[in-house]
Amino acid sequence: MRRHLQTLTAVTFITWVGQRVTAVALPLVALAETGDAWTTGLVGGMAGLPLLTSAWWGRRLRGRLVSGRALALVLLVQAAGLALVPLASATVGMGAVVLSASGLVTGATGALLAPAQRSLTADLAEAGDAGSAARWLSWQDLAHRVSMIFAPPLGAFLVGTWGAEPLLWCETAAVLLGAAAMAAVPGAAAAAGRAPGDGAAAGGSGAGAPAPDDAAHDVPVRAVLRRHPDLAISIALAGVGGLAWFAFSLGLALLGAELDRPGELVAAGMAGYGTASVAMSFVVPLVVDRLPRAATIVTSWAVLGGAFALLPLAAPGLAAIAVVSAVGGAAMPLGIAALNALISERTAGAERRAAFTAETVLHSGGASLGLLAGGAVIGWFGAGPTLVVAGVVQALAAVMAGVLLRSLTAPRRRPPAPPTGRARPAASRPAVRRPAATG
Repeated sequence: MRRHLQTLTAVTFITWVGQRVTAVALPLVALAETGDAWTTGLVGGMAGLPLLTSAWWGRRLRGRLVSGRALALVLLVQAAGLALVPLASATVGMGAVVLSASGLVTGATGALLAPAQRSLTADLAEAGDAGSAARWLSWQDLAHRVSMIFAPPLGAFLVGTWGAEPLLWCETAAVLLGAAAMAAVPGAAAAAGRAPGDGAAAGGSGAGAPAPDDAAHDVPVRAVLRRHPDLAISIALAGVGGLAWFAFSLGLALLGAELDRPGELVAAGMAGYGTASVAMSFVVPLVVDRLPRAATIVTSWAVLGGAFALLPLAAPGLAAIAVVSAVGGAAMPLGIAALNALISERTAGAERRAAFTAETVLHSGGASLGLLAGGAVIGWFGAGPTLVVAGVVQALAAVMAGVLLRSLTAPRRRPPAPPTGRARPAASRPAVRRPAATG
Protein backbone atom coordinates (compact mmCIF):
# COMPACT_ATOMS: atom_id res chain seq x y z
CA MET A 1 0.00 0.00 0.00
CA ARG A 2 2.82 2.37 0.83
CA ARG A 3 4.26 1.89 -2.67
CA HIS A 4 0.98 2.97 -4.29
CA LEU A 5 0.76 6.04 -2.09
CA GLN A 6 4.34 6.95 -2.95
CA THR A 7 3.46 6.63 -6.64
CA LEU A 8 0.55 9.04 -6.22
CA THR A 9 2.81 11.55 -4.48
CA ALA A 10 5.54 11.19 -7.13
CA VAL A 11 3.06 11.71 -9.98
CA THR A 12 1.73 14.81 -8.22
CA PHE A 13 5.28 16.16 -8.06
CA ILE A 14 6.02 15.37 -11.72
CA THR A 15 2.84 16.97 -13.04
CA TRP A 16 3.26 20.12 -10.94
CA VAL A 17 6.88 20.54 -12.04
CA GLY A 18 5.77 20.18 -15.65
CA GLN A 19 3.00 22.76 -15.21
CA ARG A 20 5.34 25.33 -13.68
CA VAL A 21 8.04 24.79 -16.31
CA THR A 22 5.40 25.14 -19.03
CA ALA A 23 4.24 28.40 -17.48
CA VAL A 24 7.68 29.77 -18.39
CA ALA A 25 7.93 28.26 -21.89
CA LEU A 26 4.37 28.55 -23.21
CA PRO A 27 4.08 32.37 -23.37
CA LEU A 28 7.34 32.52 -25.32
CA VAL A 29 6.12 29.98 -27.88
CA ALA A 30 2.77 31.75 -28.22
CA LEU A 31 4.43 35.13 -28.72
CA ALA A 32 6.93 33.78 -31.24
CA GLU A 33 4.25 31.98 -33.26
CA THR A 34 1.43 34.54 -33.22
CA GLY A 35 3.25 37.83 -32.72
CA ASP A 36 0.39 39.02 -30.49
CA ALA A 37 1.05 39.68 -26.80
CA TRP A 38 -2.57 38.99 -25.84
CA THR A 39 -2.23 35.31 -26.84
CA THR A 40 0.50 34.67 -24.26
CA GLY A 41 -2.04 34.19 -21.47
CA LEU A 42 -4.70 32.52 -23.58
CA VAL A 43 -3.98 28.94 -22.47
CA GLY A 44 -4.00 29.86 -18.79
CA GLY A 45 -7.14 31.95 -19.17
CA MET A 46 -9.04 29.24 -21.02
CA ALA A 47 -7.89 26.63 -18.49
CA GLY A 48 -9.73 28.54 -15.77
CA LEU A 49 -13.14 28.10 -17.40
CA PRO A 50 -13.41 24.31 -16.90
CA LEU A 51 -12.10 24.69 -13.36
CA LEU A 52 -14.79 27.16 -12.34
CA THR A 53 -17.56 24.96 -13.79
CA SER A 54 -16.17 21.50 -12.93
CA ALA A 55 -18.57 20.99 -10.03
CA TRP A 56 -21.34 20.92 -12.65
CA TRP A 57 -19.93 19.23 -15.79
CA GLY A 58 -17.63 16.84 -13.91
CA ARG A 59 -20.30 15.45 -11.62
CA ARG A 60 -20.78 12.19 -13.56
CA LEU A 61 -17.07 11.75 -14.25
CA ARG A 62 -16.07 12.07 -10.58
CA GLY A 63 -17.78 8.81 -9.77
CA ARG A 64 -15.53 6.95 -12.21
CA LEU A 65 -12.19 8.34 -11.04
CA VAL A 66 -11.69 5.85 -8.22
CA SER A 67 -8.56 4.00 -9.36
CA GLY A 68 -5.12 4.69 -10.78
CA ARG A 69 -6.16 3.30 -14.16
CA ALA A 70 -8.98 5.84 -14.43
CA LEU A 71 -6.63 8.67 -13.46
CA ALA A 72 -4.09 7.42 -16.00
CA LEU A 73 -6.70 7.84 -18.75
CA VAL A 74 -7.25 11.45 -17.66
CA LEU A 75 -3.49 12.02 -17.74
CA LEU A 76 -3.38 10.66 -21.30
CA VAL A 77 -6.02 13.19 -22.34
CA GLN A 78 -4.03 15.91 -20.60
CA ALA A 79 -0.88 14.87 -22.49
CA ALA A 80 -2.81 15.15 -25.76
CA GLY A 81 -3.92 18.66 -24.84
CA LEU A 82 -0.36 19.66 -23.96
CA ALA A 83 0.98 18.25 -27.22
CA LEU A 84 -1.41 20.38 -29.28
CA VAL A 85 0.77 23.49 -28.99
CA PRO A 86 4.20 22.13 -30.00
CA LEU A 87 2.61 19.86 -32.62
CA ALA A 88 0.78 22.75 -34.25
CA SER A 89 3.89 24.91 -34.00
CA ALA A 90 5.92 22.27 -35.85
CA THR A 91 3.31 21.59 -38.56
CA VAL A 92 0.39 23.81 -39.54
CA GLY A 93 1.21 26.80 -37.34
CA MET A 94 -0.32 27.95 -34.11
CA GLY A 95 -3.07 30.45 -33.51
CA ALA A 96 -5.65 31.45 -30.95
CA VAL A 97 -7.84 28.43 -31.72
CA VAL A 98 -5.07 25.94 -30.93
CA LEU A 99 -4.12 27.81 -27.75
CA SER A 100 -7.75 27.92 -26.61
CA ALA A 101 -8.26 24.22 -27.32
CA SER A 102 -5.10 23.32 -25.39
CA GLY A 103 -6.20 25.45 -22.46
CA LEU A 104 -9.67 23.92 -22.33
CA VAL A 105 -8.35 20.35 -22.45
CA THR A 106 -5.62 20.85 -19.87
CA GLY A 107 -7.94 22.89 -17.65
CA ALA A 108 -10.65 20.24 -17.71
CA THR A 109 -8.26 17.40 -16.94
CA GLY A 110 -6.55 19.38 -14.20
CA ALA A 111 -9.90 20.17 -12.58
CA LEU A 112 -10.68 16.43 -12.49
CA LEU A 113 -7.24 15.22 -11.43
CA ALA A 114 -6.57 17.40 -8.38
CA PRO A 115 -9.56 16.29 -6.25
CA ALA A 116 -9.47 12.71 -7.59
CA GLN A 117 -5.82 12.26 -6.61
CA ARG A 118 -6.45 13.55 -3.10
CA SER A 119 -9.54 11.40 -2.71
CA LEU A 120 -7.77 8.24 -3.92
CA THR A 121 -4.84 9.00 -1.59
CA ALA A 122 -7.20 9.21 1.39
CA ASP A 123 -9.02 6.03 0.32
CA LEU A 124 -5.82 4.00 -0.04
CA ALA A 125 -4.40 5.28 3.25
CA GLU A 126 -7.55 4.19 5.06
CA ALA A 127 -7.62 0.81 3.31
CA GLY A 128 -4.11 -0.10 4.49
CA ASP A 129 -1.71 0.49 7.35
CA ALA A 130 0.73 2.90 5.67
CA GLY A 131 -0.21 5.85 7.86
CA SER A 132 -3.07 8.31 8.19
CA ALA A 133 -4.77 9.92 5.24
CA ALA A 134 -3.94 13.35 6.65
CA ARG A 135 -0.23 12.54 6.65
CA TRP A 136 -0.16 11.32 3.04
CA LEU A 137 -2.18 14.32 1.88
CA SER A 138 0.42 16.50 3.60
CA TRP A 139 3.19 14.78 1.63
CA GLN A 140 1.29 15.56 -1.56
CA ASP A 141 1.02 19.20 -0.55
CA LEU A 142 4.77 19.21 0.11
CA ALA A 143 5.40 17.93 -3.43
CA HIS A 144 3.26 20.78 -4.74
CA ARG A 145 5.11 23.43 -2.74
CA VAL A 146 8.60 22.14 -3.55
CA SER A 147 7.77 22.39 -7.25
CA MET A 148 6.72 26.00 -6.68
CA ILE A 149 10.24 26.88 -5.50
CA PHE A 150 12.57 25.30 -8.01
CA ALA A 151 10.49 24.62 -11.15
CA PRO A 152 10.21 28.25 -12.43
CA PRO A 153 14.00 28.90 -12.21
CA LEU A 154 14.58 25.48 -13.80
CA GLY A 155 12.19 26.42 -16.60
CA ALA A 156 13.98 29.72 -17.19
CA PHE A 157 17.35 27.92 -17.35
CA LEU A 158 16.08 25.24 -19.75
CA VAL A 159 14.44 27.82 -22.00
CA GLY A 160 17.83 29.49 -22.40
CA THR A 161 19.56 26.13 -22.96
CA TRP A 162 17.11 24.14 -25.11
CA GLY A 163 14.54 26.65 -26.25
CA ALA A 164 10.85 26.95 -25.36
CA GLU A 165 9.32 24.43 -27.76
CA PRO A 166 11.37 21.39 -26.62
CA LEU A 167 10.23 22.08 -23.05
CA LEU A 168 6.61 21.64 -24.08
CA TRP A 169 7.46 18.23 -25.52
CA CYS A 170 9.27 17.41 -22.27
CA GLU A 171 6.18 18.16 -20.21
CA THR A 172 4.08 15.98 -22.51
CA ALA A 173 6.59 13.15 -21.99
CA ALA A 174 6.54 13.70 -18.22
CA VAL A 175 2.74 13.46 -18.11
CA LEU A 176 2.86 10.26 -20.19
CA LEU A 177 5.39 8.85 -17.72
CA GLY A 178 3.06 9.78 -14.86
CA ALA A 179 0.16 8.04 -16.62
CA ALA A 180 2.19 4.85 -16.98
CA ALA A 181 3.06 4.88 -13.29
CA MET A 182 -0.48 5.76 -12.24
CA ALA A 183 -1.99 2.84 -14.16
CA ALA A 184 -0.51 0.41 -11.64
CA VAL A 185 -2.26 2.04 -8.66
CA PRO A 186 -5.39 0.10 -7.66
CA GLY A 187 -8.65 1.49 -6.39
CA ALA A 188 -9.41 1.36 -2.68
CA ALA A 189 -11.73 -1.65 -3.11
CA ALA A 190 -9.08 -3.73 -4.87
CA ALA A 191 -6.42 -2.67 -2.39
CA ALA A 192 -8.58 -3.78 0.51
CA GLY A 193 -9.49 -7.07 -1.18
CA ARG A 194 -13.19 -6.27 -1.56
CA ALA A 195 -15.46 -6.70 -4.51
CA PRO A 196 -16.50 -3.36 -6.02
CA GLY A 197 -19.91 -2.22 -4.91
CA ASP A 198 -20.06 -4.34 -1.74
CA GLY A 199 -20.98 -1.24 0.22
CA ALA A 200 -18.25 -1.53 2.81
CA ALA A 201 -16.66 1.79 3.44
CA ALA A 202 -12.93 1.86 3.61
CA GLY A 203 -12.94 4.45 6.32
CA GLY A 204 -14.04 7.98 6.96
CA SER A 205 -16.17 9.12 9.81
CA GLY A 206 -18.96 10.70 7.85
CA ALA A 207 -22.11 9.06 9.08
CA GLY A 208 -23.85 7.23 6.30
CA ALA A 209 -21.17 8.17 3.77
CA PRO A 210 -21.04 6.07 0.64
CA ALA A 211 -18.26 3.59 0.06
CA PRO A 212 -15.12 4.77 -1.66
CA ASP A 213 -15.47 2.02 -4.26
CA ASP A 214 -19.03 2.93 -5.19
CA ALA A 215 -18.15 4.33 -8.59
CA ALA A 216 -21.74 4.59 -9.74
CA HIS A 217 -22.79 6.74 -6.81
CA ASP A 218 -23.16 10.43 -7.57
CA VAL A 219 -23.41 13.18 -4.96
CA PRO A 220 -23.86 16.87 -5.84
CA VAL A 221 -21.35 19.21 -4.26
CA ARG A 222 -24.12 21.33 -2.75
CA ALA A 223 -25.64 18.30 -1.03
CA VAL A 224 -22.31 17.45 0.61
CA LEU A 225 -21.79 21.00 1.85
CA ARG A 226 -25.33 21.12 3.26
CA ARG A 227 -24.81 17.84 5.06
CA HIS A 228 -21.44 18.91 6.53
CA PRO A 229 -21.71 22.60 7.46
CA ASP A 230 -18.26 22.56 9.07
CA LEU A 231 -16.77 21.58 5.72
CA ALA A 232 -18.83 24.24 3.95
CA ILE A 233 -17.51 26.96 6.28
CA SER A 234 -13.89 25.79 6.04
CA ILE A 235 -13.96 25.47 2.25
CA ALA A 236 -15.66 28.86 1.89
CA LEU A 237 -12.85 30.38 3.96
CA ALA A 238 -10.34 28.85 1.54
CA GLY A 239 -12.31 30.47 -1.28
CA VAL A 240 -11.99 33.88 0.38
CA GLY A 241 -8.25 33.27 0.66
CA GLY A 242 -8.07 32.45 -3.04
CA LEU A 243 -9.87 35.68 -3.95
CA ALA A 244 -7.53 37.73 -1.77
CA TRP A 245 -4.35 36.19 -3.20
CA PHE A 246 -4.15 38.77 -6.00
CA ALA A 247 -3.43 41.44 -3.38
CA PHE A 248 -0.18 39.64 -2.56
CA SER A 249 1.03 38.63 -6.03
CA LEU A 250 -0.14 41.66 -8.02
CA GLY A 251 -0.21 44.11 -5.13
CA LEU A 252 3.44 43.68 -4.19
CA ALA A 253 4.52 43.97 -7.81
CA LEU A 254 2.63 47.23 -8.30
CA LEU A 255 3.59 48.56 -4.87
CA GLY A 256 7.23 48.09 -5.83
CA ALA A 257 6.64 50.08 -9.02
CA GLU A 258 4.99 52.87 -7.02
CA LEU A 259 8.01 53.02 -4.68
CA ASP A 260 10.56 52.98 -7.54
CA ARG A 261 11.66 49.44 -6.70
CA PRO A 262 10.11 47.49 -9.59
CA GLY A 263 10.29 43.74 -9.18
CA GLU A 264 12.18 43.90 -5.88
CA LEU A 265 9.26 43.84 -3.44
CA VAL A 266 7.41 40.98 -5.14
CA ALA A 267 10.64 38.99 -5.43
CA ALA A 268 11.36 39.43 -1.71
CA GLY A 269 7.78 38.60 -0.78
CA MET A 270 7.58 35.50 -2.94
CA ALA A 271 10.98 34.30 -1.74
CA GLY A 272 10.01 34.71 1.92
CA TYR A 273 6.60 33.15 1.44
CA GLY A 274 7.85 30.23 -0.64
CA THR A 275 10.83 29.38 1.57
CA ALA A 276 8.81 29.41 4.78
CA SER A 277 5.96 27.49 3.14
CA VAL A 278 8.25 24.69 1.96
CA ALA A 279 10.11 24.54 5.28
CA MET A 280 6.85 24.19 7.19
CA SER A 281 5.61 21.57 4.72
CA PHE A 282 8.42 19.26 5.86
CA VAL A 283 7.14 19.56 9.43
CA VAL A 284 3.41 19.21 8.73
CA PRO A 285 3.36 15.42 8.06
CA LEU A 286 4.93 14.87 11.48
CA VAL A 287 2.34 16.90 13.39
CA VAL A 288 -0.83 16.84 11.26
CA ASP A 289 -2.44 14.01 13.21
CA ARG A 290 -2.26 16.14 16.36
CA LEU A 291 -3.52 19.42 14.91
CA PRO A 292 -6.98 20.65 16.00
CA ARG A 293 -8.78 20.88 12.67
CA ALA A 294 -11.07 23.91 12.94
CA ALA A 295 -8.71 26.02 15.05
CA THR A 296 -5.78 25.41 12.70
CA ILE A 297 -7.82 26.29 9.60
CA VAL A 298 -9.13 29.52 11.09
CA THR A 299 -5.78 30.59 12.57
CA SER A 300 -3.80 30.00 9.38
CA TRP A 301 -6.07 32.16 7.22
CA ALA A 302 -6.21 34.86 9.88
CA VAL A 303 -2.39 34.95 10.06
CA LEU A 304 -2.09 35.21 6.27
CA GLY A 305 -4.63 38.03 6.22
CA GLY A 306 -2.72 39.85 8.93
CA ALA A 307 0.48 39.46 6.93
CA PHE A 308 -1.16 40.99 3.86
CA ALA A 309 -2.34 43.97 5.89
CA LEU A 310 1.16 44.54 7.35
CA LEU A 311 3.05 44.41 4.05
CA PRO A 312 2.52 48.12 3.13
CA LEU A 313 3.93 49.06 6.55
CA ALA A 314 6.97 46.85 5.95
CA ALA A 315 7.68 48.41 2.53
CA PRO A 316 10.07 49.42 1.11
CA GLY A 317 12.42 47.32 3.27
CA LEU A 318 13.12 44.08 1.43
CA ALA A 319 14.09 42.18 4.58
CA ALA A 320 10.90 43.29 6.35
CA ILE A 321 8.79 42.29 3.34
CA ALA A 322 10.45 38.85 3.28
CA VAL A 323 9.90 38.30 7.03
CA VAL A 324 6.22 39.34 7.00
CA SER A 325 5.58 37.19 3.92
CA ALA A 326 7.38 34.27 5.58
CA VAL A 327 4.99 34.43 8.55
CA GLY A 328 2.03 34.06 6.22
CA GLY A 329 3.79 31.36 4.19
CA ALA A 330 4.56 29.30 7.29
CA ALA A 331 0.91 29.34 8.36
CA MET A 332 -0.61 28.11 5.09
CA PRO A 333 0.64 24.49 4.95
CA LEU A 334 -0.87 23.94 8.38
CA GLY A 335 -4.26 25.28 7.31
CA ILE A 336 -4.34 23.34 4.03
CA ALA A 337 -3.31 20.13 5.81
CA ALA A 338 -6.01 20.60 8.45
CA LEU A 339 -8.66 21.18 5.78
CA ASN A 340 -7.62 18.10 3.79
CA ALA A 341 -7.60 16.06 6.99
CA LEU A 342 -11.06 17.33 7.92
CA ILE A 343 -12.43 16.35 4.51
CA SER A 344 -10.87 12.89 4.68
CA GLU A 345 -12.22 12.31 8.21
CA ARG A 346 -15.75 13.63 7.66
CA THR A 347 -16.46 12.04 4.28
CA ALA A 348 -15.89 8.91 2.22
CA GLY A 349 -16.53 7.73 -1.31
CA ALA A 350 -18.57 10.01 -3.56
CA GLU A 351 -18.95 12.60 -0.81
CA ARG A 352 -15.19 12.79 -0.43
CA ARG A 353 -14.67 13.35 -4.14
CA ALA A 354 -17.33 16.06 -4.15
CA ALA A 355 -15.79 17.79 -1.12
CA PHE A 356 -12.31 17.85 -2.64
CA THR A 357 -13.84 19.20 -5.85
CA ALA A 358 -15.47 22.02 -3.90
CA GLU A 359 -12.12 22.85 -2.27
CA THR A 360 -10.37 22.96 -5.65
CA VAL A 361 -13.07 25.03 -7.34
CA LEU A 362 -13.45 27.62 -4.59
CA HIS A 363 -9.77 28.08 -3.76
CA SER A 364 -8.15 27.82 -7.21
CA GLY A 365 -11.15 29.30 -9.00
CA GLY A 366 -11.27 32.14 -6.49
CA ALA A 367 -7.59 32.85 -7.14
CA SER A 368 -8.24 32.97 -10.89
CA LEU A 369 -11.14 35.38 -10.47
CA GLY A 370 -9.12 37.53 -8.10
CA LEU A 371 -6.24 37.79 -10.55
CA LEU A 372 -8.68 38.56 -13.35
CA ALA A 373 -10.18 41.55 -11.56
CA GLY A 374 -7.25 42.40 -9.30
CA GLY A 375 -5.47 44.73 -11.71
CA ALA A 376 -8.53 46.95 -12.04
CA VAL A 377 -9.09 46.99 -8.26
CA ILE A 378 -5.48 48.01 -7.59
CA GLY A 379 -5.70 50.61 -10.34
CA TRP A 380 -8.71 52.22 -8.65
CA PHE A 381 -7.58 52.14 -5.02
CA GLY A 382 -3.80 51.74 -5.12
CA ALA A 383 -1.60 48.78 -4.17
CA GLY A 384 -1.10 49.67 -0.50
CA PRO A 385 -4.78 50.20 0.41
CA THR A 386 -5.75 47.08 -1.55
CA LEU A 387 -3.30 44.97 0.44
CA VAL A 388 -4.60 46.34 3.73
CA VAL A 389 -8.28 45.91 2.86
CA ALA A 390 -7.77 42.42 1.41
CA GLY A 391 -5.86 41.34 4.50
CA VAL A 392 -8.43 42.76 6.91
CA VAL A 393 -11.31 41.16 4.99
CA GLN A 394 -9.56 37.79 5.05
CA ALA A 395 -8.82 38.05 8.77
CA LEU A 396 -12.41 39.04 9.53
CA ALA A 397 -13.68 36.15 7.42
CA ALA A 398 -11.50 33.83 9.50
CA VAL A 399 -12.89 35.24 12.74
CA MET A 400 -16.45 34.84 11.48
CA ALA A 401 -15.71 31.28 10.38
CA GLY A 402 -14.30 30.53 13.81
CA VAL A 403 -17.47 31.79 15.47
CA LEU A 404 -19.66 29.71 13.16
CA LEU A 405 -17.57 26.58 13.63
CA ARG A 406 -17.66 27.04 17.39
CA SER A 407 -21.44 27.36 17.33
CA LEU A 408 -21.68 24.06 15.45
CA THR A 409 -19.72 22.19 18.12
CA ALA A 410 -21.11 23.99 21.19
CA PRO A 411 -23.43 21.76 23.23
CA ARG A 412 -27.03 22.86 23.17
CA ARG A 413 -28.47 23.92 26.51
CA ARG A 414 -31.42 21.87 27.65
CA PRO A 415 -34.29 23.43 29.57
CA PRO A 416 -34.02 22.77 33.31
CA ALA A 417 -35.93 19.79 34.62
CA PRO A 418 -38.91 20.55 36.85
CA PRO A 419 -38.04 20.46 40.58
CA THR A 420 -39.00 17.33 42.49
CA GLY A 421 -40.85 17.08 45.78
CA ARG A 422 -43.20 19.99 45.11
CA ALA A 423 -46.91 19.90 44.47
CA ARG A 424 -47.83 20.29 40.83
CA PRO A 425 -50.24 23.02 39.82
CA ALA A 426 -53.87 22.10 40.00
CA ALA A 427 -54.22 22.19 36.25
CA SER A 428 -51.52 19.54 35.89
CA ARG A 429 -52.88 17.17 38.58
CA PRO A 430 -54.97 14.27 37.38
CA ALA A 431 -58.60 14.63 38.30
CA VAL A 432 -59.79 12.42 41.18
CA ARG A 433 -62.73 10.34 40.21
CA ARG A 434 -65.36 9.69 42.83
CA PRO A 435 -67.51 6.63 42.68
CA ALA A 436 -70.95 7.27 41.38
CA ALA A 437 -73.75 7.25 43.99
CA THR A 438 -75.96 4.17 43.93
CA GLY A 439 -79.54 4.23 44.79
